[in-house]
This record gives sequence, structure tokens and C-alpha cells, in this order.
Amino acid sequence: MDGIINLLKPPHMTSHDTVGYLRRLLKTKKVGHTGTLDPMAAGVLPICIGNATKVSQFLLNDSKVYRCELTLGYNTDTQDRWGKVIKEGKVDATKDEIIKVFDEFKGEILQKPPMYSALKHQGRKLYELAREGKTVEREARKVTIHELNILDIQSEKILFDVYCSKGTYVRTLCEDIGNRLNAGGHMSFLLRTSSGRFTLKETVTLEQLQELQLEDIEQNHLFPMDYPLLEMPSVHIKSNSIKYLLNGNNMLHKNILRHDPMRENQYVRVYAEQKFMAVGIVKKDEEFYIDIHRVFN
Repeated sequence: MDGIINLLKPPHMTSHDTVGYLRRLLKTKKVGHTGTLDPMAAGVLPICIGNATKVSQFLLNDSKVYRCELTLGYNTDTQDRWGKVIKEGKVDATKDEIIKVFDEFKGEILQKPPMYSALKHQGRKLYELAREGKTVEREARKVTIHELNILDIQSEKILFDVYCSKGTYVRTLCEDIGNRLNAGGHMSFLLRTSSGRFTLKETVTLEQLQELQLEDIEQNHLFPMDYPLLEMPSVHIKSNSIKYLLNGNNMLHKNILRHDPMRENQYVRVYAEQKFMAVGIVKKDEEFYIDIHRVFN
């Protein structure tokens, strides 16, 4: 079984736990997720199966879309409603002030990763240190908030959608907005509605998968390996070049049957006899060629 399951991750379950569950269910060890989703959050979590685990590295940079609820009035040590309250504030911002502050967080911003995260410091995960009551310095990172749209404001609760780059912590975004409003704040709800090409509409639950035979899962709930890469140009090579491709050799101009418009240093999908075979990078010497980066056969 080779492909990608667009899983609707339930709350109260880690991304790692979902991988373990599917390994047992699908009876295969080659299972991996494409980017951690907070344990208490639900939503889109693409799971790579079999040879598709080799594709996961190309999905980690995908932008994400979330629906989130920010509750103003207090900060917690985990930046969400499941943490311990560490600071309280007064909620007196007007609707116009809230909209103005939200606008200030659009575009490229600096964000300091939270202590309760899986990032590592000297070989240890930050959340492990946080649970021991330790705090270490974290360098702020650049992330991009492509879109930030308020859906509803009810007293201290603000419901919004955010379309953001990889590496964005929505919990931290909530706290930072709350602090900018001099009220404090934390994330009280989070649903990932999209990850790259995968959306909430096509997800399947663990309960649904559990009721199906492996053949049914493969036929009805397995996206092909190249599905999340369709924005890459495609390159089709000649049949007599397949053996060279499988050995990881570069595909020269003479090996190529046809290709989409492409530019130097761009990732491309490589096909042979209509089968997805590899991902390569466009290089140019006297003529362009494809530097094979990863073979999926």
C-alpha cells in the first residue's frame, strides 16, 4: 500500500499516536505524518503510507489554514485553555481596536516558539523541559501570516481563520494578539481545515477506517503519492531510461520525452510510462538536465 490518507485527527491524540494506530490498523511499519498537529487540536493530518513516506519531506513546507478561537483575559503556561493560568488581564478593547491589532499581525512577523513545543534544545524537547519547570531562551523566527480573518467577536471570545506558513504556532499568535490588546489571551479551540492540497472536506476518521477492509481503504481513501506535488512541473522520460533513473542517475536532455515549462533549481515530478517515479531538481550546464533527488520505486 503506497499513498496518502487525509486523516481527520481527533482531539486528545498526538500526531505520533495516530501514526502508531495506523501502523497497527494497516499492518505496515512504513507510516509517517507530514507535520505535527497539537494534541488537543483536530483537523487535517495527511498520513503517508509505504513508499509515500519518501514524499513527506516535500510536504513539510506546505502552508496551513486553521479555524481558531482566541479567548481574551488571561494567559496560560501552554498558551491554550488546557494550561495553568499564569496571568490575568482586563478585557476592555473595542471591536475596532481588535480589528486594528489583528491587521498588525498580517504578513511576515517574528514569533518566539513556545516552551510547550516539540522543538529541541541541546537534544531535549522543549515541552520536556517545560514540564520540569525549566525555561530556556528561544530565538524568534520569521513566519508569514498570509490571511487573518475575524469571523465573530463575542465579548472576550474571537473566532477567526488564519492562513499561515509552516512553523507558525497559532497558540503563540493568540497570546501575542491578546498581549498587544493589553488583556492577555490564549487559544481555546483549534481546527486545521487545510494542509497544502489536503482539505477538511476529503478527510476520513479513524473510526471510519477501522470499519473498512484494507482493499477498501486502498481504493477509496488513498491519495496517490504525487497528489500533493501537482504544483510541481512534470517531466516524462523515455522507457529506455528507466533503469538509469532507478539507479539515481541524472536525466539528461536525451533521456527526456516531454516536459512542462520549468526553470532552473525548480523541483519537478518525474514520470516513466505514465508512472510517478521520482522527484528531481532542474539544473543547467550547456543544456538543462534533471538532478534526481528522490526515487519512489
